[in-house]
Amino acid sequence: MSVGLFSGFTPQTRRANGIDLHLRLGGNGPPLLLLHGFPQTHVIWHKVAPQLARRYTLVMPDLRGYGDSDKPPSDGDHAPYSKRTMALDVVELMRSLGFERFFVCGHDRGGRVAHRLALDHPQSVLRLMVLDISPTLTMYQRTTMDFATLYYHWFFLIQPEPLPETLIAANPRFYLHKKLSVWGSVGTGLFDPRALDEYERCFTPAAIHAMCEDYRAAASIDLEHDRADVEADRRLECPLNVLWGERGVVNRLFTPIQDWQSRSKGDVVGGTTPTGHYIPEEAPDLLSARMQTFFVD
Repeated sequence: MSVGLFSGFTPQTRRANGIDLHLRLGGNGPPLLLLHGFPQTHVIWHKVAPQLARRYTLVMPDLRGYGDSDKPPSDGDHAPYSKRTMALDVVELMRSLGFERFFVCGHDRGGRVAHRLALDHPQSVLRLMVLDISPTLTMYQRTTMDFATLYYHWFFLIQPEPLPETLIAANPRFYLHKKLSVWGSVGTGLFDPRALDEYERCFTPAAIHAMCEDYRAAASIDLEHDRADVEADRRLECPLNVLWGERGVVNRLFTPIQDWQSRSKGDVVGGTTPTGHYIPEEAPDLLSARMQTFFVD
């Protein structure tokens, strides 16, 4: 699994929040938690990990429902796949490794987990970076024809079980490649073939169902949590850096700095990268440099 992509990193399985999480661990220095997004796994970090490992201890888990981590049953309100539950997974994981305070970077769905992590556990997150997202509530509130067309999967995957699961199961490899090629700069050619093999291996029926539950939670219980935060004026307390692809949907339809500023007590920094959606694999050197400049004590 992920042969040759993480030389020097140790694969582990650890119990956290009642489930087993698969992760890669390695490097030296202050702890940095890296959270991947849909429809991928921790393998998305394989190009930046060697550079970052010289300065940080990297913790790269597969989120619940993804990769080789557990895919527990869901329920009617999708709470087992809420970002609150997924954030508790990773904070307990970090504590099991002896890390009470740490840096966090999240891409895509991982950025949404990271956002909830920093809100629910502000004492744990020293600095936060999110990649190619605006806040979930903001994006739903500003839904337009363009957004619904370009991000159709937000509205497809939330349909009641088993509609999306059944349709994707007809040709899962086709669906996976379609999602990966639409959001990148040069189709699936930007991905290392070994990484692409891993994404295919992990795109199982159980994972597809879990991913749908992730999105169903985002359109229901996660919005309840987000609205409660807005009503109570609960905002991010840690320094925040936002990067997004200049060729992506977020850049076209949203204003990430302003969007995140409304959810943060401090200043928000960041800007575009010369990429599509998959910044860690499209511009690893640039991302690594930005991380090393931002993730300082």
